[in-house]
Amino acid sequence: MGAAPSTPRDAAAAARPQEAAEYLIGTFVGEKSFPLGSDFWQKLLELPLDLRWPARRVDQACELLAQNNCYTRHLAKILIHLAWCLQECTSASGITSSVSLKAANALFISSVFLKHVIENAKSDNLGELCLSLDESEPIPPQFTRDQNIESLVMHSVLSFIGSVDVSPSTYLLHQELLRFMLVAMSTQLLAGPSPGPKDANPFLDAAMTQESSLVSSVVQRLLLNYMIWPRAPFGGASNPTSDDSQAGVLQRVGSAAANIVLFPFSYLVPSRDEVPRSPLSECSLLVLLVLIHYRKCLLVDESITDRSDDSATTDTLSKENTYLCDNPYCKALENARDVEFDRSVDVEGNAFNGPLVRIPFASLFDTLGMCLVDETAVLLLYSLVQGNSGFLEYVLVRTDIDTLLMPILETLYNASRRSSNHIYMLLIMLLILSQDSSFNASIHKLMLPSVPWYQERRLHQTSLGSLMVIILIRTVKYNLSKLRDVYLHTNCLATLANMAPHCHRLSAYASERLISLFDMLSRKYNKLAEQRDGKIHTNKGSSQEDEGLAEDMSTEFYIYTDFLRIVLEILNEILTYALPRNPEVVYAIMHRQEVFQPFKNHPRFNELLENIYTVLDFFNSRMDAQRVDGEWSVEKVLQVIINNCRSWRGDGMKMFTQLRFTYEQESQSEEFFIPYVWRLVLPRCGFSFDPSAITLFPVDLFGEPPRESNAEDANKPQVGELKANGIDLEP
Repeated sequence: MGAAPSTPRDAAAAARPQEAAEYLIGTFVGEKSFPLGSDFWQKLLELPLDLRWPARRVDQACELLAQNNCYTRHLAKILIHLAWCLQECTSASGITSSVSLKAANALFISSVFLKHVIENAKSDNLGELCLSLDESEPIPPQFTRDQNIESLVMHSVLSFIGSVDVSPSTYLLHQELLRFMLVAMSTQLLAGPSPGPKDANPFLDAAMTQESSLVSSVVQRLLLNYMIWPRAPFGGASNPTSDDSQAGVLQRVGSAAANIVLFPFSYLVPSRDEVPRSPLSECSLLVLLVLIHYRKCLLVDESITDRSDDSATTDTLSKENTYLCDNPYCKALENARDVEFDRSVDVEGNAFNGPLVRIPFASLFDTLGMCLVDETAVLLLYSLVQGNSGFLEYVLVRTDIDTLLMPILETLYNASRRSSNHIYMLLIMLLILSQDSSFNASIHKLMLPSVPWYQERRLHQTSLGSLMVIILIRTVKYNLSKLRDVYLHTNCLATLANMAPHCHRLSAYASERLISLFDMLSRKYNKLAEQRDGKIHTNKGSSQEDEGLAEDMSTEFYIYTDFLRIVLEILNEILTYALPRNPEVVYAIMHRQEVFQPFKNHPRFNELLENIYTVLDFFNSRMDAQRVDGEWSVEKVLQVIINNCRSWRGDGMKMFTQLRFTYEQESQSEEFFIPYVWRLVLPRCGFSFDPSAITLFPVDLFGEPPRESNAEDANKPQVGELKANGIDLEP
């Protein structure tokens, strides 16, 4: 089975620390099995681990453990000792240096070898982990043979995270525990994108079975870590392997954590944010995202899999025969409440049962506002505004909503440097916010002195609402030229439609952009109409492939028909409900009135154009009756419009039902979120994972630059659906 690397044979050799460490690690991965109560484990965990092995030797050691673990069960035993060390740390007696050192060593050893076994697992049920002890194994008094090891470990890890405060003496242990959790939960990478009853996630499943009080304390601690940004001891910049005079476990933990050759878990991971981040803060968010988006799939009837012919394949296990368990961490986040308000009911008046997560919403709001350039922060904000009615209410009543909106709009402005999923999540959040009429009204009252990141033109004293209209239209144009994603189009237009009745003094530039949007979509519509008509004419009697192409073109044609109708309804709502407050919109329509002429008698659009022409007739007649000195100028035309807006009564206007869009998360949204979460976790978690072992998402798409085409849109899972006045929209 192979020999352990560099294993000294005598006690004299083992007396030297370097050789003793080599000997103990070699013995750990070797063929000999040591009982759970053996002194070997104490020697292994008490030894300062500062080996400097190259990656090749680490791989050799991992391979040896994988070969021998089925017999020795050393991985299970080191995990049990990790749980015991953490239990000592959380006991009433407090944390001592020796206990912390043992916990750190158990943690680092477990992480390295657990990750190797997971990413090299061949069996569907991860039997290589061997998370049980042999029947003949002597058991110490503090352990029972029927005890579930993964539950013991996760309970101890989560108890430490939830009950032990982050301080200079516990910082690195907290951080590496979070990294260990990411390793333990990485079994999800070996499953398919749709959760199935045969998926093996022992540590995640164990986390889901913890009592509600522990779940709440963990969610609260992870959120607090994210908000507080606790810093690494020694300023986070000193050499963690330095031999200075500072004694204690922190120096040793730092030395072990920074030892990238034996334990490749560097504790200073470079942040992807533009804002300096705390490594512990980032790890906390990653763990929280994995926990809240996990869904365990179970069979309705367990007998379906009890077939001797093993015919219960994934195909036969249809969704009708399975169900997804509730996620307690997701529930805890959804029920989180502001510490400033001692309230036991939600905004709908529903009472809560069990412990509540109480956090300062103000700090969370401000932290998210600073970090929305990062997709992990965007996903957390989405999870909160979509699932937590209390936090959404808090966001909507903030008078400084620009704290969140400005970074969202700036990110959308730089869409070419962001992934399509990042853009999609931001647009969904704008849509959710736009469902509230008070939000739509307030954003037009908040004036921005300038928008320095907007380069196309100088925006001076522009309302936040006008800027939002400008950016949404710009996103539609970018999407049309680059991504061509129907869902992005639909979300942008839906948000604009929700905002339309509440527009107040829309700026000249925003008004001009709105008309240019109609012009752009109309040109696209006309082009598709010509292509479709041409294909239908030439493909009579053609092949099935040509007929399929014509059908695809017809589908796109009808999609853009709907888009044009939505834009016309947006204009109708502004003119019907807010015309006196928006003279610049009237000016923009008059200035570009020729773009509407081709659709005036179109059967799909003429009804929606009646109001626009009623407005044009009214103001054109006022212009004709107005005498001016010299030539007409923009200022003179606008002044005539403003003067006549006061006498506008809306005579002859046809009233349409307000077009209101709402967002609802799909019932099977986990098929999008679980792969998405892990795509975000892997570049940030501080360890690598063998790409060839990943089946959760296509490996060749991992880390891709922003897409330039719609090649993958056909199979892209939907996050949610739009509903317009109760009618499903299916683009």
